[in-house]
Amino acid sequence: MNKELSQLQPISVWTNFAKLNAVPRPSKDEERVIAFVMNFGKALGLETVEDEVGNVIIRKPASKGMEHKKMVTLQSHLDMVHQKNADTIFDFNTQGIQMYVDGDWVKAKGTTLGADNGMGVAAILSLLESTTIAHPPLEALFTIDEETGMTGAFGLKGGILKGELLLNLDTEEDDEIDIGCAGGIDVTATRSYTEKISVHGDVGYQIKVNGLKGGHSGIDIDKGLGNANKIMNRLLYAGIAFHMRIGSLEGGSLRNAIPRESVCLLNIDKRQVNSFLEAVTAVVEEIKQELTLVEPDLNIQITGVEASKKVMGLGAQGKLIKGVYAAVNGVYVMSVAIPNLVETSNNIAKIEVKNGEITIGCLTRSSVETGKMDLAHSLKSVFDLAGFEVVFSGSYPGWHPNPNSKILKVAKGLYQDLFKEQARVVACHAGLECGILGQNYPEMDMISFGPTIIGPHSPDERVSISSVQKFWKFLTALLKQTP
Repeated sequence: MNKELSQLQPISVWTNFAKLNAVPRPSKDEERVIAFVMNFGKALGLETVEDEVGNVIIRKPASKGMEHKKMVTLQSHLDMVHQKNADTIFDFNTQGIQMYVDGDWVKAKGTTLGADNGMGVAAILSLLESTTIAHPPLEALFTIDEETGMTGAFGLKGGILKGELLLNLDTEEDDEIDIGCAGGIDVTATRSYTEKISVHGDVGYQIKVNGLKGGHSGIDIDKGLGNANKIMNRLLYAGIAFHMRIGSLEGGSLRNAIPRESVCLLNIDKRQVNSFLEAVTAVVEEIKQELTLVEPDLNIQITGVEASKKVMGLGAQGKLIKGVYAAVNGVYVMSVAIPNLVETSNNIAKIEVKNGEITIGCLTRSSVETGKMDLAHSLKSVFDLAGFEVVFSGSYPGWHPNPNSKILKVAKGLYQDLFKEQARVVACHAGLECGILGQNYPEMDMISFGPTIIGPHSPDERVSISSVQKFWKFLTALLKQTP
């Protein structure tokens, strides 16, 4: 832990965050962080168990005089999104996150920070080890694999949890109390194509799109940010008329992150090179002009390279480009019930073309189950027409708001008392595990809150130091006032 971080308040939270970030914890590879949390609980002499899918539950008896209160379940997820800048040399499987302080922000050097949801985990660990903070009976639930399928929440069986109230610590605006969230479904389109031997004398080019902000495909989907896959596809569409042939294409990486980069290798008939470059360069300028306010660092490079030896056939290539062009990306429907809330959206997260196979991965979200499936079927129809096989997977439910929640009433009153302003009671377009947990624990009263985190799921991720202090003050005070 570097000296700057060691001096931040609250010391226990930042210390535990640093310890957590020293442990590699990619989704679906959480064995090391599971062991870390298990050892943490056992070292404190607390009841500590791992369920059959890898979730960790730690229970702590109430402070003296608070034994009569309802048990509170504190919940956060252990895994983190792994994203890095293209020029950053970093191995998420072996290295701890390299953090630094920049004014009121803690950031990471060229990678995601893991504040989503590491700050929630660190806060819970600090409560478990504290000997001075008054609290009711506590039950800490650390779930796995939230970022790539929520399989930890899905795998948690009914009857394991004992808490009657649940505080999910996984939201990212410190003036909000969340009482609802969107559900989601993965839409994956695949097809094969016949590779053709490239024509002798064709000229090779690389188109590279980078410098985009990226971000959370739910929280940031309404910000008008550039999607590298849609930008690349628009450039390729402009090149169709010039005997362009795609050799390979790779854009995006994670289903829940707005894609920041895309790279395509292609061949052009040497007689069409000047016309191709002129047409595509014009579209580059159009895109940059359109995105100048939201994506000032957008970079699009077209450089000469060795021609690809094998390329796509024109039929499959045309269907790929036109299919992606027609597929919805971004906001699809805004909520009528809740002002300024995105109801339904899609993120064209990943496109890969190589060795005769095409894969397109999307994450579709909606706070309305029928809306979610409507958009998923719209995408399926587009890709069906383009000759793809489409599979739906990883569907998870939204969390239906309960404005009459008792713990919400307590939290709203406390927030007003502490900060002399009203908290914003909202539903979010991200996926929270509350909706899934509520299926097996329908009587559990739930709210969600957290510190301010900017740019989650991207290397620009950062967490506000003063906001963490505010979050910690609210959390510890709320535990004293629970029913």
